[in-house]
Amino acid sequence: MNKPMEVMNVSEGSLLEGKVILVTGGGRGLGAAICNMLAMEKATVVIGDVQPGAAEEVAEALRRSEGVATHALTFDVGDPAGAKHAIEDVVRTFGRLDVLINNAGVDVTCPVQDLSVPDWDRVLHTNLHGPFLLAKFATPYMQLQGGGQIVNIVSTAAKRAWPNATAYHASKWGLLGLSHALHAELRPHGIKVTAVVAGGMRTPFLFDRFPDIDPAVLQDPINVARTVRFVLSMPDDAVIPEVMVLPMRETSWP
Repeated sequence: MNKPMEVMNVSEGSLLEGKVILVTGGGRGLGAAICNMLAMEKATVVIGDVQPGAAEEVAEALRRSEGVATHALTFDVGDPAGAKHAIEDVVRTFGRLDVLINNAGVDVTCPVQDLSVPDWDRVLHTNLHGPFLLAKFATPYMQLQGGGQIVNIVSTAAKRAWPNATAYHASKWGLLGLSHALHAELRPHGIKVTAVVAGGMRTPFLFDRFPDIDPAVLQDPINVARTVRFVLSMPDDAVIPEVMVLPMRETSWP
């Protein structure tokens, strides 16, 4: 006779409350939405951003609105010294790092013949080199504390290609591969790694480059933030290696 299914009543908030979470690119757009979502779940949110003042502005707003512990860091994710110092700062301040969310990203939209070598380097530097560095420096601490999670914000640009986005596609295809490689390598050490493949969002990242884009075909970044929360709320004995979230009228993915 089959045993009845066990029903567990576990709130998402109780799973994230008190966890120390670093979000890169947290000063605006999707990063700020993720920080807000996690603060609502009573996590301790560390906001990282390359723009001076952007991280502190979000941190202060979350302290006022949600009454949670926050911390702001200004650093370049692709700079080895800056990335190492950021991870060390979080561990020194809070005693641990439970979750790393690699969200910082840039793009240069132009034909390949017009793409300068410095711009190519800048996109790869932020979108791929940065997540590698932060995962490299965060992993030893996570192993020592018995586990952790890494979430890499990828894009439908890692699933197909369109014109005038050579560097962006290269970085995001690379990030998806890095994410799955880390999943395979770190899973035995109790570290979960997830690639969140996000479709187009109503954020400055798109509007700054495509001012004529129809906002109706894009999704609210809160949808992706909710997906991140869901991934982080999985029980200890389960991991989601990859998940995709698209707007209903998405054009970059079938």
